[in-house]
Formats: sequence, C-alpha cells, structure tokens
Amino acid sequence: MAFAIKPLDPLVYRQQTRRSTLLVAVSFLVLTLLCSTLAVNLLGQPGGDNLSLNVAGVVVALLLTIGLVRSVFWSQPWMAAAVYGWQLKRNLMRVTNVMHHVTAGVKVEDPLSMKILRFYHLGVSQMHQLDGNSSEHVQMLAQMDQHQQKMQALDIPLEQTTFDPEWIKQLERRA
Repeated sequence: MAFAIKPLDPLVYRQQTRRSTLLVAVSFLVLTLLCSTLAVNLLGQPGGDNLSLNVAGVVVALLLTIGLVRSVFWSQPWMAAAVYGWQLKRNLMRVTNVMHHVTAGVKVEDPLSMKILRFYHLGVSQMHQLDGNSSEHVQMLAQMDQHQQKMQALDIPLEQTTFDPEWIKQLERRA
C-alpha cells in the first residue's frame, strides 16, 4: 500500500504524539498494577517473596498493552499523529535498507532511483521538522538541492510525496 507524505504542523504533531504517548503509558501503568496485584493475590504467598509474580504481571501488562495499541488504539483519532509518524519512519527505513541500490541507481540517472531518493529526502525533511531536529535538516539541504537540480535536468517531477513499497521490489530485481 502506498504511503503519502501529509502536510502537518510540527507543534500540533508533537502535542498530539505526547498526548497519545501519555495515554498508552497510563494504560500500561494501570494494567501493570492490575496484573501484578491480581497475580500476587491469586498465586502469591502472604508475607512471601512475590517478586516473580510481580515481574510476570508486568510482562502480561506489556503484552496486553501491545495488543491494545495494535487492535484498539491504532485506529483511534487521538493516535493519528503517532501512527502517521510511525508509518513515515517505517517507509523511510525501507528506503534506508536499500540505499546502496538507490545511490547506485542515482549515479546512472535511473528515474525510479531518482524518485525514491527524492521521496526519502522529502520524508526525512518532514521527520526532522516534526521532531524539531533542525540541525540534521540543515546538514541535508545541500544534498537535497543537488539531487533536485539533477532531477530538474532530467525532467523528472520533483513532487515525490507518495511512496509505493513496490518500487523497492523493482529496484532489488534490477540489482
């Protein structure tokens, strides 16, 4: 399924992701307290060492929290910013994993490689803005400008805000 970069306000993004992180953390904390207490009350020894039951409660709470996030929280509107950030980073990692193929293709002016690298630059640029990491963004600007000029010279559209994971498969088949 294709991924599209969406325009987002970095301040709103950070506010929404902090809120969703807090809600997930509180859910984990409540589940940890419940699971550990339940384990000790049902299986523990009064006055005994119940550390292993407490640890088991934490592990169960972690698994339940992961399940809640994946099955219930993921589709909630209050998680939208965090889900988008995760998807952006996941798609950038897909490109990073084959960057050696991408850069090799860019050297020979392969249009697909040029598009993938442009998407990568736009995605990383947005990620830096959303995360408030301006120093990393400044370091990339020269590389982005150079690639943009190369794309313009080859008449390849610069607006590469959509990424299709199938592109990676095509690139790998060529290598």
